[in-house]
Amino acid sequence: MADMSDLTGELIDGRYQLIRNIAGGGMATIYEALDTRLDRKVAVKVMHPHLAQDEKFVERFIREAKAAAALSHPNIVSVQDQGWNQSGVPAVFIVMEMVEGHTLREYLNEQGSMTVRDGVKFLLPILSALSAAHKLGIVHRDIKPENILISKEGRIKIADFGLAKGTLIGETMTAEASVILGSVSYLSPEQVSRGIADPRSDVYSVAVTAFEMFTGEKPFSGEEPIQIAYMHVNNRVPKMSAMTNNIPEALDELIYRATNADPDKRPRDASEFHFELSKISIALDPKQNQMSLELDIPVEPMRPSRKSRKEKNKAKKDEKEKTIVLKEPSINKIETTAQVRKRKRVSKRVRRNRFIAFFLAIALGAGGWYVLIGPGSKVVVPSVIGGTESDAQSTLKPLGLTSAVVEKRFDEEIPEGRIIESIPGGGGRVDANGQVKLVISKGPERYEIPTLAGLTPEAAVNLLAKLPIKVGDISEEFNSTIPKGFVISSTPKTGEKVKRDSLINILVSKGVETVNLDSYVGKSRDQALNELTDSGFIVVPKDVYDEKIMAGLVISQTPAGGAPATKGSKITLLVSKGSEYVYIPEAITGKSLAEVKNLLADLEIGIKFNYIKKSGKNWSMTPKPPLKLKRGSKVTIKVW
Repeated sequence: MADMSDLTGELIDGRYQLIRNIAGGGMATIYEALDTRLDRKVAVKVMHPHLAQDEKFVERFIREAKAAAALSHPNIVSVQDQGWNQSGVPAVFIVMEMVEGHTLREYLNEQGSMTVRDGVKFLLPILSALSAAHKLGIVHRDIKPENILISKEGRIKIADFGLAKGTLIGETMTAEASVILGSVSYLSPEQVSRGIADPRSDVYSVAVTAFEMFTGEKPFSGEEPIQIAYMHVNNRVPKMSAMTNNIPEALDELIYRATNADPDKRPRDASEFHFELSKISIALDPKQNQMSLELDIPVEPMRPSRKSRKEKNKAKKDEKEKTIVLKEPSINKIETTAQVRKRKRVSKRVRRNRFIAFFLAIALGAGGWYVLIGPGSKVVVPSVIGGTESDAQSTLKPLGLTSAVVEKRFDEEIPEGRIIESIPGGGGRVDANGQVKLVISKGPERYEIPTLAGLTPEAAVNLLAKLPIKVGDISEEFNSTIPKGFVISSTPKTGEKVKRDSLINILVSKGVETVNLDSYVGKSRDQALNELTDSGFIVVPKDVYDEKIMAGLVISQTPAGGAPATKGSKITLLVSKGSEYVYIPEAITGKSLAEVKNLLADLEIGIKFNYIKKSGKNWSMTPKPPLKLKRGSKVTIKVW
């Protein structure tokens, strides 16, 4: 086999200092490294040198980087860089975020299986991540416990999109290569027999992984990988209830459906699988907080106002009257010559009437002389409309007339202080030295809304009753500053001026909004943070060691679940960091000093060196292994 030497200590691409080998496989080795540019830990996946000569393997390696880089999800290991080492040892590499923790495989090896509740909590973020991939047309094709990571903080992440395919990253390898590179225990039947994969293939692999999580066993076992692969093709994955007790029926049926050999009978993608599993999760724990996304409630359209029958009849009557007026004709007939002659042959009666009219005209003329010129004459009043009272006095005084304001009236057209009307009006007559009466405008009729905030609704209504305006709706809403039962505001607002009979709506405080908190004890830190923050609370998580509660789960909360809490208030969560103690086995005494340093650093154990001989290779530890220590403790290593 070609050289697959350890590259620990190498500086890749002038940037990534390889610190130690943390994992290896048939295709690449993964190193813990330091990004010297950003001074942070990263994971660098370096392809084995003998494979770097194979274009297909290099293409697949780069495809993995592109597949993961196309995804941005908290439960997917993010890819940060990819390239070829330009100086030093030839190497094709991918740079990923460093996830410190362990794989689901290691967890299952240690624990054997999971409880239903813990297993569902593991599966939901896995399906959430795959759902994001499937929506982009990316299929993972190699879901297995080895590719599911659990960080020290308890966050679950999917890694290794090396077999991924999709429209964003192009097609992948042949069916044969897929079978060789994929893990046969989790491959779907269509991947084995036809070399094809779609989102339903990932659904199958997740379901098989779930089968192992809940039962502690894989559905099929055999001496050769190819035997296991074809068992998936020819045999039906059994129900979990056939291998273990205490599996809820709904969960048993869902996993059984998801492992169907016919892809059409499985959930169509990870989103549907996630939806079905979420319903089971809620059924297992009905107290889970369920957020409604229906934020926009459609408002009913305004309905046209209905006039009373009396108003309608009045309107009809008015319209009829208008019509009658409009129908009065003005007729101009053209007379014929005969008609003119006939008209001119006036009768005796008409001539008599004309004689009488003549004498009446003389009488009217005499009367007009008396009124206009004679002793009965009066002063003609000039128009003063639109002027001020002062303007009217200036106009009337030269005529020997005086003025007096007899009324002040609101008017929408004439500004305040201007004359609306005079009595008599312009062109009318008044006795010499007489008086003209004036009506002055008070301007538009408006009333200022008084301050209602802080009053009780009853006091606000009584205050508004003093004005010719009406109280409209009195509604309530939660408010963090105005006490319950007191007015928050009005519409229109305080200080605005409104017309007579305007409606004033009043908003009254229901006090501070409180809700009964759900309990998040035993649930994940992420779920508690997301749901409580979305509900309007300020969440303060505190990480502590706990010997019983798994890392990343909530140990306790303050206020406790079921207690009423004010929206916007602070919720304190105590979150497990896992066990405070670490175990140093006796086997460590057989390792080199360098290996011991790395192991103790991973276990967060400090070292005090006692050098008898600087270049010595022999060492001993005090206290002696095996031993159990708190994280952060120190041991003394003597070197000679």
